[in-house]
Amino acid sequence: MAVVTDLELPRFDYLDPDLRGDHFHATMTDLAERSWLANSSLGYFVLDREAAAFFLRTRSATFPGMKIAELFGIEDGPLFEEMRRNILHVNGDEHRRLRNLVNPAFTPRAADRWRPAMRGFLEQLWAGVADRGECELVADFCKPYPSLTIATVMGAPLEDASRLHHWSNWIQRQFDPPSLMSERTEIEQAVEEFYNWCGALLARRRDDPADDLISTLIAAEQAGDRLSDVECMNLVLNVLVGGVDTTQSQLAHAVRLFAAHPDQWRLLAERPELAPQAVEEVLRYEPITPFTARIVVEDIEYRDVTFPEGTVVMVCAFTGNRDGDGDLASFDISAERDEGRPLTFGAGIHYCLGANLARAELQEALSFLPGRMSGLELAGEPELGSIHGIYGLERLPVRWGAG
Repeated sequence: MAVVTDLELPRFDYLDPDLRGDHFHATMTDLAERSWLANSSLGYFVLDREAAAFFLRTRSATFPGMKIAELFGIEDGPLFEEMRRNILHVNGDEHRRLRNLVNPAFTPRAADRWRPAMRGFLEQLWAGVADRGECELVADFCKPYPSLTIATVMGAPLEDASRLHHWSNWIQRQFDPPSLMSERTEIEQAVEEFYNWCGALLARRRDDPADDLISTLIAAEQAGDRLSDVECMNLVLNVLVGGVDTTQSQLAHAVRLFAAHPDQWRLLAERPELAPQAVEEVLRYEPITPFTARIVVEDIEYRDVTFPEGTVVMVCAFTGNRDGDGDLASFDISAERDEGRPLTFGAGIHYCLGANLARAELQEALSFLPGRMSGLELAGEPELGSIHGIYGLERLPVRWGAG
């Protein structure tokens, strides 16, 4: 049995600042063709679907949130408290308890309740750009749409949507090592501000329940067990971080991909019922969470390789989503994919809590926009963000014709 540290593996420069767009695609495709495993200064990158699913699901590896806190000297303060209580970092019986309490609030049916609000926001945002024939999609659509939606889901005033976007954008940077090194003060401040805001909203909802997520979490009960205020706040924070910047980024990549594949955009305009399938194809083809970290908590033997306790493993959704039978390198919303759901939302016990809400938002947007943005094309070069943490776009200028 070989130990992973003794293997001769392809080397991957994860911190390469140019690793985005076509260069990112080519680099990861080359690595996956050479091996199912690559080495880096950060840890070992798992590149095929079967191995990715194994490391996401195994109970012998977990999200390395507290290890990150240790490595970066985060020992107290708001960010430490958030990391300590984040459901991503909670395991075992306590994790099962939290998931059992909150799962009814995050089912597909629960997400469907918010679709009328999503459609209303799309109409509102479209009214602001329809006569112009062009827009900067990130600022005009992709940022405000999920922020307004998440404010509605939480039961927050819509005027707070921009603050929710700001907090989400900063708090999720705790998963981006370069940002954590250089922008920790801003991340800490965002966590503290969100806690103060959410605590006040939580207190109001205890006295005056409404038809929203916070009221649902307050009322959640199983065999007499309920969530504490601290647990509620951190679950709401998880939904915020997982439901704003992520949806913004995935929608921007979706429109960018369709601008590069105009035949697919026309097909979606003609057949809006394909929107759910189009969302799955976008999630598969360009995942905005290209890497998910795990740390091995006990020795693992997999494919005749030993991964010692403490080994950091990075699961690559990009290559995992493209591993399988058929032409998985092509973007085709009408293709029948047999590989199962994309790994973009993870797998196993830490599968993304807000996945159904995100899917609903993306489905509504991709049902709405194609019939209105006929002749969609880029109006300038997209400005791609970093593949560390959430892989999004800073700018996406587009234009469209009449019709």
